[in-house]
Amino acid sequence: MPLPATWIDPGTWRAFESQKTDAHRVATARDWWLERFGTDLLLSHATEAGRDAALAEIEARCAVYAFTPTRIFGKYLPQQAAERGAPVLLRGKGAEPLETEVLEASVRYGLDFAAGYSAGFFIDQRENRAQAHRLAPRRMLNTFAYTCSFSVVAALAGAETVSVDLSRRSLTRGEENFTRNGLDPRDGRHRFIADDVLGVLPRLARRGDKFDLIVLDPPTFSRNQTGAAWRVQDDFGKLVALALEVAAPWAHVLLSVNHSGMRAGDLEQAARAVLCLQARTGKFMRTAALPDFPAGHGASTVWLELGN
Repeated sequence: MPLPATWIDPGTWRAFESQKTDAHRVATARDWWLERFGTDLLLSHATEAGRDAALAEIEARCAVYAFTPTRIFGKYLPQQAAERGAPVLLRGKGAEPLETEVLEASVRYGLDFAAGYSAGFFIDQRENRAQAHRLAPRRMLNTFAYTCSFSVVAALAGAETVSVDLSRRSLTRGEENFTRNGLDPRDGRHRFIADDVLGVLPRLARRGDKFDLIVLDPPTFSRNQTGAAWRVQDDFGKLVALALEVAAPWAHVLLSVNHSGMRAGDLEQAARAVLCLQARTGKFMRTAALPDFPAGHGASTVWLELGN
């Protein structure tokens, strides 16, 4: 029999509503979790039993939140990345557009349920995006930028931004997110580079580029254009070392991964080793827990504030 799920309480749901946020976790269980994206729900499940258990609860639970989903999508969580597929419609009208929009603290982000395994927005980075906006950087570098949500919030705070991702398609969606929020992605203050991050960072260093906010949120595994493999457990320290070459004095660096084998302490340890080798100083800070994620779920995160 499946273990019971942890559902967010109605007060947390109302708090998100008051913050103009309609993208958040709704429930978490051992083999499934449920997320809200606007008027839709996305059910990620590792087993059919977990999927069916969640579907049996959703209607009653949503009544407590006074929320009726337009659609419920399901996404299977395979053990092998090669088996990943786009979400499928479980309930609701199939004629509705698969491209939609969500809000986080009034900021707009595009979503596309037909785009692949990930629809375009990671809700477990909410507090980190808020911190990036609060820091109000002058120049921000967003590596593995995906659809550029960090770049958007930094730009809204007045920053010049550089967004790097191997996927031109993802960066195009990032530019669309700029436009959704009244930002001009082509005004000369924002660059979008479709290339391998590990190749771009040395080029930026040779040019003398410096950034006072750097986002390092890499995938667990990927391959670049030449077929070279990136594995976060093996290569994270190298990434930090390259990033610090373009970090300005007193810069803030976000260290974040979503991999079960790496927790916040591992990220801090890797960064401390690089600081020692480069004879630099810095202090580490942890972000507040997210109210919709039970402990141990979501991305592992550490912020590094460099010395001079």
